[in-house]
Order: sequence, then structure tokens, then C-alpha cells
Amino acid sequence: MTKIKLYLLLIVACLSGFLYFIYSINYSESSHFKVCIIKNLTGYPCPSCGTTRAIQLLFHGKIVDSLKMNPFGIIVAMLMIIAPLWIVLDLIFKKETFYSNYKKAETIVRIRWVAIFLIVLVILNWIWNIKKGL
Repeated sequence: MTKIKLYLLLIVACLSGFLYFIYSINYSESSHFKVCIIKNLTGYPCPSCGTTRAIQLLFHGKIVDSLKMNPFGIIVAMLMIIAPLWIVLDLIFKKETFYSNYKKAETIVRIRWVAIFLIVLVILNWIWNIKKGL
């Protein structure tokens, strides 16, 4: 992926995430509207179910509750804050630090044992979401 495509993709994704987060602030558990397609089709939560609620808890300073809801929430929140700022700084200073670090991370994730480890973590999170009854 080229640098510009990556930067545009991440900026659009983060902007969409911020807009969805603002929209979801009024979300309540009693709402019958569920966004997760997997849960709507199967009745079972996906590995990322609860991520929005985890970010909401984090936003309210409830770090432990956020981790209990879904650890992906903290990862997503950090990425949504750090990535756009880093990209903007790269563009201002005409650097490629974000892109070069992305390429390094991509290389690391392609190592078989690292990929398997990350997949196992996602599967364990999925099992935990099902057990919690999200």
C-alpha cells in the first residue's frame, strides 16, 4: 500500500470512528439496535463486540471496566488518537516516520509465529466475549 493510500485510509477510518463514537454516546443497553452484523445473524458476539462500549468506559475514566468489556477498546482508542496526529506531523514536517513504522510492523506481523500468536489472542477474546454474553 502506498503512503498516501495508507494515510487517507487511516484518516477516513479515524474520522468515521470519531463520528460513530459521538453518535454512540447516547447508546443505551436497552436499545434494540445492534450494529454487529455477526451478532445479528448468529446471535453470538464477534471478537470486537463491546469495543465501542469499552471506548465509552475509557472516555469516562473507567479503565478497568473498559478492559473487562473488551481490551480491543483501549487499542482502538489509542490508534484513533495517535495515528491521525502522527500522520499530520509527518505531513507537516515532510517525513515518513508513520509509514516506515507501519511497514516494519507489517513485516513483523507476517512472521508465522507472530501471526499465529495474534490470531490466538483474537480467538481467546472471542471466546471471552461469548462467555460474558455480550
